[in-house]
Amino acid sequence: MANANRLAKVSLVKAGNRRQALRRSVELLDINPVKDKKVVLKPNFNTADPYPGSTHPETLEESLAYLKDMGAAKITIAERSGPVDSAEVMEILGVHQAAEKYGAEVINIDELSQAEMVKVNPPGSNWKDGFLVPRIIKEAECVVALPCLKTHQFGGIFTMSLKLAVGIVPKAGTSYMQELHSSPHMRKMIAEINAGYDPDLIIMDAMEGFVEEGPMSGKKKQPGLFLAGTDRIAVDATGIAILKDLGSTREIMETPIFEQEQIKRAIELGLGVESAEKIELVTGDDESAAYAEKIRSILND
Repeated sequence: MANANRLAKVSLVKAGNRRQALRRSVELLDINPVKDKKVVLKPNFNTADPYPGSTHPETLEESLAYLKDMGAAKITIAERSGPVDSAEVMEILGVHQAAEKYGAEVINIDELSQAEMVKVNPPGSNWKDGFLVPRIIKEAECVVALPCLKTHQFGGIFTMSLKLAVGIVPKAGTSYMQELHSSPHMRKMIAEINAGYDPDLIIMDAMEGFVEEGPMSGKKKQPGLFLAGTDRIAVDATGIAILKDLGSTREIMETPIFEQEQIKRAIELGLGVESAEKIELVTGDDESAAYAEKIRSILND
């Protein structure tokens, strides 16, 4: 898990070209966690709604292409949808065609057997008896996460890299989603799922984002950004600051970033940085640097 005592880099790229911005956001981190590794790619296919309701097709394809260029030994796309059928969503979104184009494998988490799962029960968990996560993700050599930037009208408040983890918990044959959505501790439980895996790279497509409603549809704005990092708390805190700058829901605008329940519980679990002061925003051009300065002031507020 992330070391909360170090600075966490979050790259910020303001650009109009999605493919170039994705690559640049990773380059600015000056790391290559995927070389010679078997990589699990975790996109956002909660539904088949168009981006930012789900991962943009260009972002999926460019991620696959770039991971290959970075030297990934093997790439596996692992995801499940909900409440709609996972296989149907993947079919509509052309996931198998994209995977085939780049020699990747696709795993529908809802089709895995219990033997292919691992039980996770974090300290002080708000889950009744923990939850299962796929062994292929829990024990992965490398995980790359592809969150979107959006609000969440069904109790999550925001859905970025921490909320992306909900998709690793199986839906088929379990009552996990009923338990999550009926609990007053939903946002804490979202953070707790993140104890089930540890992404090595997070790439957030924030070219557009939902600033109200979400996660499937809602009021959109176009910040024209890509973010990347290795620390889920740092990435999500930066994303919330962007939503604040764009103008968003009361829950986003009126709650300090590090008082958000997802963030607070993630800090308790040692999943990343515990304050804005430990986030280092990195940019590579004047326009991105000017915007990063604005976001930094919101993070520090």
